[in-house]
Amino acid sequence: MNIAILGTRGVPPRYGGFETFAAELGTRLVRRGHRVAVYCRVEGEKTWNGIQRIVLPSIPHKYFETVSHAFLSALDAMQQDFDVVLLCNAANAFVLPLLRAARIPTAINVDGIERHRRKWNAVGRTVYHAGESMSVIFANRVIADAEVIADYYRQKYGAEPIVIPYGADFPEEKGSDVLERLGLSTRNYILYVSRFEPENNPLEVVLAYEKLADSRWPLAEEGRDRERRTANGQLPPLVMVGEGLYAKDLVRELHRHRCDRILFPGALYGPDYRTVQRNSLLYIQATEVGGTHPAMIEAMGSGGAVLAHDTPENREVGGDAVRYFELRPVETLSGTIRECLRDPDGLEEQRRAAQQRVQERYRWDEVTSGYERLFAELVRRS
Repeated sequence: MNIAILGTRGVPPRYGGFETFAAELGTRLVRRGHRVAVYCRVEGEKTWNGIQRIVLPSIPHKYFETVSHAFLSALDAMQQDFDVVLLCNAANAFVLPLLRAARIPTAINVDGIERHRRKWNAVGRTVYHAGESMSVIFANRVIADAEVIADYYRQKYGAEPIVIPYGADFPEEKGSDVLERLGLSTRNYILYVSRFEPENNPLEVVLAYEKLADSRWPLAEEGRDRERRTANGQLPPLVMVGEGLYAKDLVRELHRHRCDRILFPGALYGPDYRTVQRNSLLYIQATEVGGTHPAMIEAMGSGGAVLAHDTPENREVGGDAVRYFELRPVETLSGTIRECLRDPDGLEEQRRAAQQRVQERYRWDEVTSGYERLFAELVRRS
């Protein structure tokens, strides 16, 4: 098949979950003999790992970058000979009527319920709400990466999405030198990975960590031996991996808390990212909105011990292999972090269970097979 993926920033992945998704899915489809084109926003090589890169411009603005690029991508796709198009993000659903008019079978991965994100004003929320409706009306098939999101579309729109999860495969590889560069040691730091946006709660994580750091550490004499095994009797540093392109006030506030125990290395990719995931003592997932969060699955797949905000989406992914917390007040998170750090044996048990769960449910090859079957079905119907 000749397949196009549009609605992301493109490949190679240098931003977030949809870009990693396009890269992982696209390269596997190419290896299976399909032609894959990914629409990109950044100039570069014409191909990447066998994927054709089609570079088009966009308006560099919070509210217009994604939709302007999606519009131009759809116009271009209408002139190509694609058998099927995969559209990412419900905000891009406004291009579905164009693709339908061109008789190109199109599936849309709607992601989470994006209009609930605090970063959007009334106009942004309205656009996403309209995108949900247009996805159901104009797409040949709606894809959800979690049953929680599929249930939302069933109940609100009477739709029947297909559920294909996200994947997480960590290759066997030699770790990078990122720990040395950051002054970290294996199993002796707490990790947070996400874009710095309000609903991802990076500031709340930092404040909870500071509350814990300000208390007596360790609290109980009888806990010292166990704590020394994980943190040499000191509170492990907090590593905040991510960037905030459209939340500059939040980023400035976060960086006011920068110190030798709270690190902001920026966004990490490739071996650097996988190395910090593999070697963390504890991984914190604090997101409120969205479907399946890639970084959480990747933390589990890397053998990480995950502490996640108690949301239906995170519960669906983590099951019994993850420990959960309530986000507010931040003292609740502080106390849960303390309990985790005082139970290194429990963390090791969590790591084993989390890795097994990912092996059973979230493999990229199985995800690719799901999309391959869907695309073949759409092509046959057309």
